[in-house]
Amino acid sequence: MIDFEMYFCIYCSENGLDIKLSFDMPEGYETAYGTFDQAVDTLYINAKLIQSLSDHEQLFYLYHELRHASQHLHPVQFSELINISKNYVIMFNGVCCKLVNNNWKKCKLEGSTEHFSEIYLGQPYEIDANKFAYEQVKGLLGDLRELRELYLFWLPKQPVDDAVYMDLYHMIDRSLHML
Repeated sequence: MIDFEMYFCIYCSENGLDIKLSFDMPEGYETAYGTFDQAVDTLYINAKLIQSLSDHEQLFYLYHELRHASQHLHPVQFSELINISKNYVIMFNGVCCKLVNNNWKKCKLEGSTEHFSEIYLGQPYEIDANKFAYEQVKGLLGDLRELRELYLFWLPKQPVDDAVYMDLYHMIDRSLHML
């Protein structure tokens, strides 16, 4: 397993992040490789899942979550769309969440798993985090074929227009206000 703490500390120092690293995933995230929780300023890495992955995969997921931490803690460095999108989670099954006052509010939208899978993969904050992770790991380990494949795996088959996301965010907002 890579030295997560070393890479974590270097990134945090270079990017002005004052956050913690934990290998104990919060409840509900047991199947995720990692997550960042801004409410407790903690980046979580799922040690149980990630230990069996290759070095490039481990680093990819670490840098992906570090980018999310930067998106939340240094919003002026990111586009308006990334700043809007980071407050919405759209899952493969149409379950959607919005971060409101450090609490996630949940609703369910109708649509196919295929549609929502593409939407999930194309979220602006996810595209940014995946590209960043790819570039960081490429800089450390070189342009590995397996790294490119991992990066491409996390991209939607077709780019999703920004207007689609804005419409979805409005739909989520309307749904949440109806609850």
